[in-house]
Amino acid sequence: MLKNKSKTAIKRALISVFDKTGIVDFAQFLSDNGVEILSTGGSAKVLLDAGITVKEVSEYTSFPEILNGRVKTLHPAIHGGLLCARDNPKHEKAMAEHDIDPIDLLVVNLYPFKETVEAEAGFNECIENIDIGGSTMIRAAAKNHAFVTVIVNPEDYAKVEKNIVENNGEASPEMRKQLAATAFARTAAYDTTISSWFNRQNGEIFPERITFGGELKQNLRYGENPHQKAAYYSRNDGKIKLRAGISTAAQYQGKDLSYNNLNDTDVAFELVSEFDRPAVAIIKHTNPCGVAIGDNLLEAYKKALKCDTVSAFGGVVATNRPLDTETATEIIKTFTEVVIAPEVSEEARKIFEQKKDLRLLITKEMPDPAEESISVKGLADGFLLQTRDVCKIKLEDLKFVTKRKPTEQEIKDMLFGFTTVKHVKSNSVIYVKNEATVGIGAGQTSRVDSSKIAAAKALEAAKGSVAVSDAFFPFADGLLVAIEAGATAVIQTGGSIRDKEIIKIADEHNIAMVFTGIRHFKH
Repeated sequence: MLKNKSKTAIKRALISVFDKTGIVDFAQFLSDNGVEILSTGGSAKVLLDAGITVKEVSEYTSFPEILNGRVKTLHPAIHGGLLCARDNPKHEKAMAEHDIDPIDLLVVNLYPFKETVEAEAGFNECIENIDIGGSTMIRAAAKNHAFVTVIVNPEDYAKVEKNIVENNGEASPEMRKQLAATAFARTAAYDTTISSWFNRQNGEIFPERITFGGELKQNLRYGENPHQKAAYYSRNDGKIKLRAGISTAAQYQGKDLSYNNLNDTDVAFELVSEFDRPAVAIIKHTNPCGVAIGDNLLEAYKKALKCDTVSAFGGVVATNRPLDTETATEIIKTFTEVVIAPEVSEEARKIFEQKKDLRLLITKEMPDPAEESISVKGLADGFLLQTRDVCKIKLEDLKFVTKRKPTEQEIKDMLFGFTTVKHVKSNSVIYVKNEATVGIGAGQTSRVDSSKIAAAKALEAAKGSVAVSDAFFPFADGLLVAIEAGATAVIQTGGSIRDKEIIKIADEHNIAMVFTGIRHFKH
C-alpha cells in the first residue's frame, strides 16, 4: 500500500463513468492502495459486483439522486471537495466548517450524446443524453489540477496508474497538468457537438458564435514543407456520421500519409463522387491532371491518364467503383502516391502490394455530392466559412446562345466538363472530349493564360473538343485561344458585359456556345 501524506496524495477518488472499459481494474488498483472510492449509479454497481468497496455519492452527500438522476453530483460536498485549494487557509477553514473532505482523483466520462445523435434518436432522447454533472465535475477538477487528478479517457488509466506508483501515491504535477488539458479539450469538444446539433435543429448555418470539434487522427511528419508542423483531425461536431472519404478510410498499405497526400486525396475522392458512371480522377497539387468517365474503370483510367501522363507521375488516383485487377495493373505502371476507392478486390490488393510505398485507402462507401455541409478556410488570424459548392448543372439549365446548337456528344462533354471544372483551381479552362479531360489550365490570374495552358497540354487532342470555363470570358481573347486550339463548342457562365461580342465571335467561327448562369470559382 502506498503511503503519502502530501496535499496532492490520492486518498479519495470519485468514479462516475458511462464507458466502463477498464474501470474495474483501475478501481481495484486504487482500493488496494487504500484509496476511498465514491461512485454513482451504474458505476457503483459494477464496482460493487466486482467486490470493490464503494460509497455511493448519495450516501456521502446525505442527499438522494433526484429528477431522474439529473441531480446527483451537483452538491457542495462534491464540488467543494474538487475545488478546494489545499494551500489556501480560507479554503481549509471553509471545508472544516462545512464538514467537506477533499476529493483527490476524479474519473469521469460523459453521456454518449454524439452516439445518440448518430443513432438518429428523437429530440428528447438527445436532450437527456446531455451530461451536466459530469462536465461540471471535470471542469472543476481540471481547474484545480494543482491538487486534483482528473481522468476522462479510459486509455489513460494505465499511464496514470504507473505515474502514481512512481510518485509514491500521487500523480506528478506534469501528469496532472497534462490530464487537465485533456479534460478541458474533452468538455470543449462535447459542448461543440451539442452546440452544432442545436444549430442544425434551428436551421442556423452561421450562428453568432461557432466552434469546431475535432479528434486527432494522425500526427504528420510535417506540413506542406518540411519546416512546417502539422496534424490531421477529423471533424467531430455532432454530425450524424462522418462524410465518407479520408476520415472514414482504412489504409491497407504504404507509408503514413503526408499533409499534401491528405489534401490531394480529399480533392480526388470528392471529384469522382460527382459521377454516376465509372469515374477516375488523377490529382496533383490539389488540381486534376486527368479526369474521365467510361463504361468501366479501366477505360476511365486510361482516358484520364492520357490527358497528362507527365503530371500524373507522383499523383493521387481516385475511383468511384471497386477497383479490379485490370485497373490496378494499369495504375502501378505509373508512380502513384495514393489510391483511394470504395473497395478493392483481393486480387487487386495483391497487385498493389508490388508497390510497397503506395498508400491504398478503402472507404467502403462514396460521399453524397449533394450533401450540404460547411467548408472552412483559415486566414492569418481567423477563418472563412461557406457552404460547399453542391451545384450541378443539368441539361435543362443550359442556355443555348449561338446559331449552331451543340451536338448530343458535345452536350455530354459540356455537362461532364462543367462538373469537373468546379474542382479545378480558378481561373480555370479545360478541354473535354468523349467525357474525358484532354487539357487542363488551372489557377491562372488571367483566363486567357488558362486557355493557352489547357491548349498546350491538349495539343492535337483539343481539336473537336469542348472548352469549359469556370466563369465567364471577360474578353474574347480566351475564347479565340480555344477556337484556335480546335474547340468546337464552349460552356461558360455568361454574364459578361461583352457577352454579345463573344457570342458574335462564336457565331463567326461556327462554334456552339451555352451559358449556365452558374460560376464555379475554387480558390
